[in-house]
Amino acid sequence: MKDTQLPSAEILRDEILHHITYSMGKDPDHASVYDWRMALSLAIRDRVVAPWFAATRRTWDEGRKRVYYLSMEFLIGRMLEDAAINLGIRATCREAIEGLGLDWDAVVENEPDAALGNGGLGRLAACYMESMATLGCPGYGYGIRYEHGLFKQRFEGGRQVESPEDWLKQRHPWEFERPEAAYEIGFKGHVAMVDGKPVWEPAETVIAEAYDMPVVGWEGKWANTLRLWSAKPTEQFDLARFNHGDFAAAAEPEALARTLSRVLYPDDTTFAGKELRLKQEYFLTSAALQDIIRRHLAADRSLSELPDYVAIQMNDTHPAIAGPELIRILIDLHGMAFDAAMEIALQCLGYTNHTLLPEALERWATYLMGTVLPRHMQIIEQIDAWHLKMNPKRPHYVGIVKHQEVRMGELAFITSHKVNGVSALHTELIKRNLFPELDKLHPGRIINQTNGITPRRWLRMANSELSHLIIDTIGDGWEADLDRLRELEPYAQDAAFRDAFMGAKRRNKERLAQWVAETQGITIDPDAIFDIQVKRIHEYKRQLLNILQTIAEWHEMRENPQADYQPRVKFFGGKAAPGYYTAKQIIRLINDVAEVVNNDPYVDGRLKIVYPPNYNVSMAERLIPAADLSEQISTAGKEASGTGNMKFALNGALTIGTLDGANVEIREQVGAVNFFLFGMTADEVMERRKDPEHARHAILQSQSLQDVLQMIAEGRFSPEEPERYHDLVHNMWHSDYFLVASDFEAYAAAQKEVDAAFADRASWAEKAVLNTARMGFFSSDRAIRGYMDEIWNTQSALKA
Repeated sequence: MKDTQLPSAEILRDEILHHITYSMGKDPDHASVYDWRMALSLAIRDRVVAPWFAATRRTWDEGRKRVYYLSMEFLIGRMLEDAAINLGIRATCREAIEGLGLDWDAVVENEPDAALGNGGLGRLAACYMESMATLGCPGYGYGIRYEHGLFKQRFEGGRQVESPEDWLKQRHPWEFERPEAAYEIGFKGHVAMVDGKPVWEPAETVIAEAYDMPVVGWEGKWANTLRLWSAKPTEQFDLARFNHGDFAAAAEPEALARTLSRVLYPDDTTFAGKELRLKQEYFLTSAALQDIIRRHLAADRSLSELPDYVAIQMNDTHPAIAGPELIRILIDLHGMAFDAAMEIALQCLGYTNHTLLPEALERWATYLMGTVLPRHMQIIEQIDAWHLKMNPKRPHYVGIVKHQEVRMGELAFITSHKVNGVSALHTELIKRNLFPELDKLHPGRIINQTNGITPRRWLRMANSELSHLIIDTIGDGWEADLDRLRELEPYAQDAAFRDAFMGAKRRNKERLAQWVAETQGITIDPDAIFDIQVKRIHEYKRQLLNILQTIAEWHEMRENPQADYQPRVKFFGGKAAPGYYTAKQIIRLINDVAEVVNNDPYVDGRLKIVYPPNYNVSMAERLIPAADLSEQISTAGKEASGTGNMKFALNGALTIGTLDGANVEIREQVGAVNFFLFGMTADEVMERRKDPEHARHAILQSQSLQDVLQMIAEGRFSPEEPERYHDLVHNMWHSDYFLVASDFEAYAAAQKEVDAAFADRASWAEKAVLNTARMGFFSSDRAIRGYMDEIWNTQSALKA
């Protein structure tokens, strides 16, 4: 976009004032921060609409293939500043807002985070949507417009307490309601044979109504659509029952609909929770596929041409019902033969696997699947039988339906032409451990596409201090060509540049310290090591290892107070699933330890623990630019990729981590000397687990860990309830599946290396610069180019 196309601050100011009056209905003298934020958002949105419409028209006019990205999560974060950055008008917006006598930061921070995701899966989907738009890849994202999203986290007595997220209590200015784009979604009922053909007669129905958000790419050259589905009742309420006084029953249709799009990932420890989750997944997938087929037919194309114009990517197993649903639409509604429908599904569908954890590869009881989706259960069995017929040497234990369960990972694999892992190591483990038999039957189907992140949000927007330094040093243009950061490498030897680089980091740390003081009431030292672990709370991510080592460090400071220690602030952030008892115990332990350590005069502020509640994208944008050390310490072989690791390294944080997920590739890119490696490899982990006494042996070899576990067991951090963490301690001694004990001493030693490295600030600065300079490979633009070339078979519209 040329500078001549950009509006002046005066023009933007007039547009904002127009929206204050005519969209918000307010007099400027009486408008609130909310009103100004909405007016600014609408002014920016007006400028997104033109490239959005133009992209849609070109896609239609040129008959381009579209990509449809199906995901249960889109963790998009705040939209205002992101759109302004990509349109090239953030500085102008700021000037216009401040010219109206307003605080830019207050206006931007008034926007709530869209609560549409949980963690890395949803944030990846958001990065990929932005990169698709940047690269001119025509596409749609399909998700659910959750009324409350995941949940809002707070702490009471150190415990996680969940409450409904309320991001939609205010008007959402970035969406357009599309009541004309509505589809009926059925559940339950039975399948009848009519004229020798199966006909599904659902017992329950809801309407999926579309809400569209434009997603604009860098420099506003292209924009795609994120279409979110909201469930509406087929009938508002039963008037006859209402008039007879049965008010609750009269509202049942509305209650069913609202339940479907109310909460992300309902607790599925109950049968009702499992049923709701399966319904949500089908609701999303069926609405998306009906929309895709409708759009294809509207272009006067035959269904046999579908693979030429449609690529559907399933983001994990949540939309894996897409294969059976597409086949159902083709054979039941359009009269296609099963084999032809199966071939079309194979050519259209791709599946991204995100996990090696067995519990995360969804499996549904055949009774539940047959009850909720009776026709799909028949088609799933037909797909399984077809696959066996096509592969008669398939081992008897391989397949989709086994032991009264439908295996959604196998279903997604068998109905896709490509299955991709999200890091080099993860892809290898998919082949070797997850789907080895299917890999042998379908060589070449499994490929790798290492994850990436958008540099527009995660460097240009989140870290303006560092971005300005980079632009001053190598110019702009790197935002859409992240490999250009390599031009910074020579400056790692330049003392003045290193000082400027660490000066930018220092200012970010000062801002974070001020925020922590204001919101958490904790005073922290910006000269300390800011050591940060933020991610979903899960045993395999090993927040427990981190806090146990923190206790050991605190204990050592008390035992040897005269020794020289690098001051350190330990940051934690993340939520535990509501039904995940152990993860919630780990959260409480972190908070209990923080209460003791932060108020201990003997450590004299040399160690602090900060755990702000309700970690989200906006909090990440505060924490990541200020980080010195990035904690990526999962048990090797368990993390598929990670993207937080990429964001931290891009912003000049050094990584302490295992050889897991994309850590392997990050270490290769930034250099082994600029990465603090510890712990067992994935193969060593598997070997260690063969020893049933591995936990006890590891603990007995570490006096430090014994001391830590003893302190926890005797209630040092929970004196009012000494037995509070006996379950955690017992698990450490007798199970320790994620090998915290086995990696404890190596992790503690690596943390000593961190202390020593940080003491030499010039050397640390050089390592930090090289981390940023060598992260070009991890742009989501590179990842999306890989999908376009190797999975979707589609071209950029911007090349034409």
